Amino acid sequence: MTVSGGETVLFWVLAPLMVLAASGLLVVRRAVHAAVCVVFVMISLAVLYVAQEAPFLGVVQVVVYTGAVMMLFLFVLMLVGVDAADSLTETIRGQRWVGLLLGLGLASVLGGVIARSTFPPPRGLAETGGVTNPVALARVVMEHYVVAMEVVGILLVTAAVAGLVLTHRRRLGAKPTQRALAEAKIAALPTGRHLSPLPAPGVYAQNNAMDTPALDHTGRPLEHSVPRVLRIRGQQREAAELLTAEETLVHRELDVPDDPVPSVGPDSSEGETR
Repeated sequence: MTVSGGETVLFWVLAPLMVLAASGLLVVRRAVHAAVCVVFVMISLAVLYVAQEAPFLGVVQVVVYTGAVMMLFLFVLMLVGVDAADSLTETIRGQRWVGLLLGLGLASVLGGVIARSTFPPPRGLAETGGVTNPVALARVVMEHYVVAMEVVGILLVTAAVAGLVLTHRRRLGAKPTQRALAEAKIAALPTGRHLSPLPAPGVYAQNNAMDTPALDHTGRPLEHSVPRVLRIRGQQREAAELLTAEETLVHRELDVPDDPVPSVGPDSSEGETR
């Protein structure tokens, strides 16, 4: 089989464009542009596969590599984002010269392999007595590897179902509404629950650390503002450490006891105010 004029024109039109697109990976600065160059090379390669009587490889090239792998890569770029102002400063000195020498060495090796290669005249599948590529592949898969294909299909379906089962959470009751949550908080007030969120540690205090209780309007520390883990470990600061001499004098003028009154909270063991 001789190569037709259309195939020759197709090759000499796509081949230079593929080389330019592949070379664009070395010069473009945006990751999205690099992905577009790779997509163009893959689609052009699929066209050449189809022209060489390998339609199955062409379809796989488009569906698997271009349609799945590269689209996933583009979605990751859109979700994560890539900074366009990448630093061009070399972290390792001389890496460009090393890369250039390695590239020249690889090019010389590939050139020697191509120079020693022999290309016999092409023959089509019709002259060799063979069948087309999809038919031959279907015969091999369905005659020799049918059990392996069925096992792989069962494993993939089982993995998909298992992923759905593990990620699905069955709701035991009806989803509570905003009104139901508010009524439950109000009903739990006698048990020591707080209607409003707990104050953050360090509010109106001299220290904004996590172990520093917040202060109320009278200047008394609120013990329940410290995280429960720190209170269980005994790592919160004592109230006496937070009161300076001036604050102690103000407390005495206001007739406020120096020993702060701990607030009632869900973590209180006695459940009542001292």
